[in-house]
Amino acid sequence: MKRISQSVVLSGIIVVLAAALIGVLLYVRNQSTPERGIAPLVEIAAQEPDSSKWGVNFPNQYSTLLKTETNNTRTVYGGSEPYSKLEQDPRLVTLFAGYGFSKDYNEERGHLQSLNDVRGTARVNDTTPGTCYSCKSSDNPRLWNEMGMAAYDKTLFKDLGAQIENPIGCANCHDAETMALIVTNPALEEALQAQGKDWRTLTRQEMRTVVCANCHVEYYFAGEGKYLTFPWSGGTRIEDISEYYAYLQFKDWDHPQSGAPMIKMQHPEYEFFTADSTHFKAGVACADCHMPYTRDGAAKFSTHDVHSPLLRPEASCGTCHTDVGYVTTRVADIQRQVRDTMDATEDALVEAIAAIEAAAAVLDVDANLLAEARNLHRESQLRWDFIAAENSMGFHNPEEALRILANATDLARQAQLKAVQAAGTTDVIQASN
Repeated sequence: MKRISQSVVLSGIIVVLAAALIGVLLYVRNQSTPERGIAPLVEIAAQEPDSSKWGVNFPNQYSTLLKTETNNTRTVYGGSEPYSKLEQDPRLVTLFAGYGFSKDYNEERGHLQSLNDVRGTARVNDTTPGTCYSCKSSDNPRLWNEMGMAAYDKTLFKDLGAQIENPIGCANCHDAETMALIVTNPALEEALQAQGKDWRTLTRQEMRTVVCANCHVEYYFAGEGKYLTFPWSGGTRIEDISEYYAYLQFKDWDHPQSGAPMIKMQHPEYEFFTADSTHFKAGVACADCHMPYTRDGAAKFSTHDVHSPLLRPEASCGTCHTDVGYVTTRVADIQRQVRDTMDATEDALVEAIAAIEAAAAVLDVDANLLAEARNLHRESQLRWDFIAAENSMGFHNPEEALRILANATDLARQAQLKAVQAAGTTDVIQASN
């Protein structure tokens, strides 16, 4: 009897513990912030633009986000210090002649400086569309919801600015109720839909890259309303994007020296990284390197002090690579090779521009060959700019960077040769050298 009583008591204890465990699990599951597993200190309104309110519930994430206001640090090929790229590389003045980037082209600072940087650039004027605010503020999700993106985009920059107060923040990437990573930019959702993709079906690890595509992508302003559009319907590789623009006969401006209809690439980090790069194929996300996990006592969280992984390689690279010294040396070698190759491409483009300009001045120039030379200039430069505007100096996808730059250099030399043939004289060669 005593043995039976002990068994009964033990069984009862197990039942009680099991019930208690189930109760705890149900409690955690039913909290309004399931990713945290605890009730929030304050409720956050949907699409709340003020990141400091989110910071009450997530002090570690918010305190590290604040660092992006002052984390201006120069790296060898970029960083977040607002230096002039035109002063560093005067060839850019020729390459972007006739366009705003030939007047003002500075390295941008961290996320909390996004509004200051866009409002401070000389490229903004009285005719600038509100579309230029699309990647600069946590007010955007609310405004897109209230106005619709079409109305948002066609509002002038100077007028829309009165409704925008907050720089990039929590609302750009997170759902206020669940803290889940979400797509907030309507242009990204439309671009994914055009490819038959639904971001809601993606894993959290996949979303740790996709949310960056809310901003870090190539885009253009479509139509008179300057509707924000990603040129992805045919694919995201440079050849797909080039074909897309060619089909639309789209151009950002006409180059005053070569006469070519030009495209200005933006910052295609997402397209470049996801083009079968080594890290992407290994399942690495943007946040793994740019927002590595860190600790505050027992709390583990993803830092929101977003900047170059090279500034904290132990945290960014050391999670996967045991020899961090080798990794940073390898990165330096890759970036140096890409920069050297980019220099060769820029030299070829400058010479092609001069050759086309000289050929156009010849009275009996072959118009068909001159048109071919101009198109080759366009195709070469948009490929070069795809790498130049991308913020990793090729490291996000080294093989792809070198492939694209080699193609760009070849096209630039073809443009130079076509210009010579169009003019029918070797004087064009001398003019371009």
